[in-house]
Amino acid sequence: MDLGDVQARMQKTLETVRQDIGTIRTGRATPALVENIVINAYGGTTQMKIVELAQITVPDPQSVVIAPYDQSIIGDIKRDIIAANTGLTPVLDNNLIRIAVPALTSERRLEYVKMLHKKLEDGRVKLRQIRHDKMGEFKRDFEEGVLPEDDRKRLEEELEKIMNKMLEMVEEMGKTKETELTKI
Repeated sequence: MDLGDVQARMQKTLETVRQDIGTIRTGRATPALVENIVINAYGGTTQMKIVELAQITVPDPQSVVIAPYDQSIIGDIKRDIIAANTGLTPVLDNNLIRIAVPALTSERRLEYVKMLHKKLEDGRVKLRQIRHDKMGEFKRDFEEGVLPEDDRKRLEEELEKIMNKMLEMVEEMGKTKETELTKI
């Protein structure tokens, strides 16, 4: 019995947390603000992320430019950016969508820090759930006589080490993002 599956699941959870906190605005424009917004394109027949439908560039720290590969869906992209309720206002400019990213107020920064902490805690809860599931599996295997007690203890200790490493990574991501959010 090995812990590769658990590590893979925890790594996937970490990546989800990384993407999730990447969507929190930091006062400067980044493609992450819009790239994962899902667009109902082609009359609602196709759902794709903006990053799959357009090129996203950041010409300066206060603006994002989206250049759709197919001009027929430019209206769909604009509509769904507004519907995503990100606080960003897309403006059509010929064949491009321009988004001005306003500077953050101190109150807004505090709101984003709170949102960051909630997303980090959600990630920690998911990691703990993965650990809990695996511990339950160890317990069942031990009770069925499939897993000797020594192996169970060793695997549980290894699992704890992996868990602690993952939690440290979540903390590190959180500190980095919080620094970005509070820096003016």
